[in-house]
Amino acid sequence: MKLLILAANGQIARIVENRIINEDEFKNVELTLGLRNSSRLSSLASSRVKVIETDLESESSVNDAISDQDMVFVAVVDHTSNNVMTKNVIKAMKENNVNRVIFTNILGIYNEVPGEFGRWNYSQVSSGLNMAIDSDKLLEKSGLNYTTLRLPWLNNRDEVKYSVTTKDQKYVGVSGSRQSVADVVLQIVKDSHFGENDSLGMADPDTEGLDRPVY
Repeated sequence: MKLLILAANGQIARIVENRIINEDEFKNVELTLGLRNSSRLSSLASSRVKVIETDLESESSVNDAISDQDMVFVAVVDHTSNNVMTKNVIKAMKENNVNRVIFTNILGIYNEVPGEFGRWNYSQVSSGLNMAIDSDKLLEKSGLNYTTLRLPWLNNRDEVKYSVTTKDQKYVGVSGSRQSVADVVLQIVKDSHFGENDSLGMADPDTEGLDRPVY
C-alpha cells in the first residue's frame, strides 16, 4: 500500500511515520513524505520511504505528489481563506484516481462540543472556524472516501488512550495525546474502511467534563 503524508514534518505526522517505519505490521506500506523543505526529513529516505518537496497551496505540486498513491493523509488543518489546500487535494485525487483521504481538522466544527469547554473552545478557534468548516464540507461533497479528524487539544503524553466519536455524536473529552491521534490514523492505514465517509473526534475519555485542556 502506498501512503502519501502531506505536511509530513508535523508532530503527529512524525509519530505516524516513525511507527510505520519501525513496526512490523506496517512493513508493506510504502511512504511518500511531502513537505515544503524536504531536507528536514531527508534522513528518513530509504527503499520504502520517498521524501519530496510539496507545497499544498500549489495545484501542480500537489498533483505530482498524489500521482500513483493509494491513500493520502493531510496532516495540517486547512485555514486558507479559500480552502485552496483542500481543493488542490480533492482535484489531484480525482485526476489521479486516488480515492482514500484522511484530513486533519479541529473540534467544534459542528457545534458538537458541549458546556463551558465548548464555549471556551469556540472563543479560541473562532477566527479560523469558517475555513475549517468549509474544508470539511468540501470533503463531504467531493465523492471521495474521506475521513475528517477533529483533533482535541493536544498534549505530548506517551499514552495511547482515546474514545472515538462520529459526526452525529457529542464530542467526548477535551484533550488527547498526539500519540492517540496518530493511532487513529494508523487504524485507518490498517483498515481503510475504518471511519470512512465520516468525521471522527478522538480524546482521552478521562478528560470528559473538564473546562480546560489537559497538557
